[in-house]
Amino acid sequence: MLKVENLVVNYGGITAINNISFDVPDKQIVALIGANGAGKSTTLRSVIGLTKPKSGSIEYNGESIYGLDSQLIVSKGITLTPEGRRIFANLTVLENIKIGAYLRRDEDGVKSDQKWVYELFPILEKRSWQMAGTLSGGEQQMLAVARALMSRPKLLMMDEPSLGLAPIIVNNIFAIIKEINKNGVTILLIEQNANMALKIADKGYVMETGKITAAGTGEELLNDPHVKAAYLGAAAGKKKGRL
Repeated sequence: MLKVENLVVNYGGITAINNISFDVPDKQIVALIGANGAGKSTTLRSVIGLTKPKSGSIEYNGESIYGLDSQLIVSKGITLTPEGRRIFANLTVLENIKIGAYLRRDEDGVKSDQKWVYELFPILEKRSWQMAGTLSGGEQQMLAVARALMSRPKLLMMDEPSLGLAPIIVNNIFAIIKEINKNGVTILLIEQNANMALKIADKGYVMETGKITAAGTGEELLNDPHVKAAYLGAAAGKKKGRL
């Protein structure tokens, strides 16, 4: 579905992404793990057209999307839920959800997908007229995902969906990611919580200082000694957060 080859991204005189290649097969969950500053978010921003690469190729379903406008890329079926949620705090939950479908003209389909996201996130239906900025952190993350799903993506890219959340909410978020994937949506997932990400991933990549240093199935990376030492130690997955 998505194929990235020899991607290079510079910020000023700094190479943020250094000649990386990876692929995301259709209907799979692919995890991209690594420490802060490894280049994970820049990679997603390059795919969605928010950051301009220096060189390389980005193909989606055999078609080059390299350098295309972000809105056009979204219309082709790729959506990004950014780090930090970026919900519209001064709009209601329902208004945020409807914004996700702004490119769509199929009214019946939009209504059907709104019903689906409410089934995934029942709390959002109960709070549909509440101002989004008054939701808890976990609820805001659910809203960010629901809004993204309203564009009916074929590929959903998620940037740190568990960041700053309490463990019980993290478990719920990962269960929902699996459910979304079961409904035919391909997932490219960025996570510092490597343990949780690799447990649900069909395939994974490890990024370090702008380079991909390891690749394999989720299970293979979970059992890789280097990955264990660097990302799955005693402190891994135990980050505390707020709801």
